[in-house]
Amino acid sequence: MSSHDHPHDHPHDHLHGHSHGEPSEGWEAVEQADPRATGPSRRQLMKVTGVGATLAAASSFAGAAAASEGHGSSGHDHDHGSSRGRAWRSGDHHIHSEYSGEFDTATTPPRFFKGADAVYPIVTNAIMAKSFGLSWVMCTDHGGPTHSKVNLELAYPDLLKSRDLVPEVLQFWGMEFDAPAMDHHTLMIPRRNDEAQVLYELESRYNKRDAFPTDPARDTEAKMIEFLNYTQRMSYKPLVIAHHAARSASGLGVWGQDTPQEFRNNQDTAPDVYVGFEGAPGHQAGPLNGGARGGYGSYPTHGGYDQMTAIVGGLWDSLLGEGRKWWITATSDSHVHWTRGGSDFWPGEYSKTYVHARQDYSDIMEGLRTGRIFVTTGDLITGLDVTASSGRQTAAVGQTVTVTDRRDNDVDIEIRFRPLEGENGNGDRPEVNRVDLIVGEVTGPVTDRNTASNPTTQVVVRYGRSDFRRSGGEYVVRYTLRNVTEDCYIRVRGTSTDEMEPAADGLESPWQDLWFYSNPIFVKVR
Repeated sequence: MSSHDHPHDHPHDHLHGHSHGEPSEGWEAVEQADPRATGPSRRQLMKVTGVGATLAAASSFAGAAAASEGHGSSGHDHDHGSSRGRAWRSGDHHIHSEYSGEFDTATTPPRFFKGADAVYPIVTNAIMAKSFGLSWVMCTDHGGPTHSKVNLELAYPDLLKSRDLVPEVLQFWGMEFDAPAMDHHTLMIPRRNDEAQVLYELESRYNKRDAFPTDPARDTEAKMIEFLNYTQRMSYKPLVIAHHAARSASGLGVWGQDTPQEFRNNQDTAPDVYVGFEGAPGHQAGPLNGGARGGYGSYPTHGGYDQMTAIVGGLWDSLLGEGRKWWITATSDSHVHWTRGGSDFWPGEYSKTYVHARQDYSDIMEGLRTGRIFVTTGDLITGLDVTASSGRQTAAVGQTVTVTDRRDNDVDIEIRFRPLEGENGNGDRPEVNRVDLIVGEVTGPVTDRNTASNPTTQVVVRYGRSDFRRSGGEYVVRYTLRNVTEDCYIRVRGTSTDEMEPAADGLESPWQDLWFYSNPIFVKVR
């Protein structure tokens, strides 16, 4: 399906109050002191006066903020060999800086203006990410005509400065890729000395908005497949993850720019590159300013999650039912903080993607690639270990356990989750009210590639607070799948609410509607 983005395809263009030039000198956010905090409050917003002051303040501010490296790890190492040192490390792969700007195309070449869409310097985002406990982040600015040169010559040098000033937070390089014939995607580049040149090559050749004058041939499904074929053949492969996949949907199952068929085609082309979509999109603070969560104006999110993820037996389950290694993430999509009229939280303030990895660029990226991921909103939990065991085999999220003994084909499932110690970004102490275990059959490829349902998927058991068993700093529940004779997968979700299924969102506070989701474990029957 062909699609055409507007130059600013997001909920809050120009909220900073001007459309050209540098971000306004002297802008400042409201500072809310918290006397209980030992460093900068998790509810405190920074005062800065332009890029220079932000860079100057970075070291002292970041040093005072509490790093979360390894925070929330259960101490369980389900992987083998190279898994030493892995812990649950939270991050965000969808963050905008002032280099999400705009172009004056009346001149040749087009003239770029910073701060027309997102307003914060790269280092400000890194500082705030650290203050809210993130271990890794990624800068994902919008493209545009000749934006590949902006990234290479202007934004990348600022990223290098930010890495020096906030070394505790790993900062990936990439962009919000204007995918041919689709909505936006993360394009994450492996951390290497040539990372800037790699992004320049990919953006200048394949980003549908980079060509000047505009080239309609850039915005076709064939160009997207060409891009994915190229990346799949790369020695050091990037990652591509779809953003706000159903934001353009006009109803439940009525798709917009992104379709199930496109997802299947893309992953078939580049299975090591094209690995999933945002389960919980950014712009979650919309209701705090009277808007929709996620900017989903036509059809809402459910519990803050995209309908493609939130509906049990829906599109995500359809993809998993084919046996696809399809993962979900949660991001901020930070452009402008809600206290300045935007619809966004700071990176890590509300949404977190946890990856079981070492504090290492390559291992975090590999964790994203292979599904060692869980996601949460509002810091409902800080650790989630799900295991499935059959005989002597045990698998964790992203992995497969094989049932080999027909005389003993039960699968034992253990769910361990770690609640937040302290307060979240809203000053709350959230509690898990219920945990659901979801199981679906793996039946193989679908005939209709726009299929978006898996009727075998169901919630097999729900656990309330009285069912949780304390084990040190964690809570534990266990369940046995009896007499497993067909390939299947399991996944887990939990909530602070009493909703049996996440309801379609309205203007309720996002802080009162919190959910977490694991990625799947697959069960193979021989």
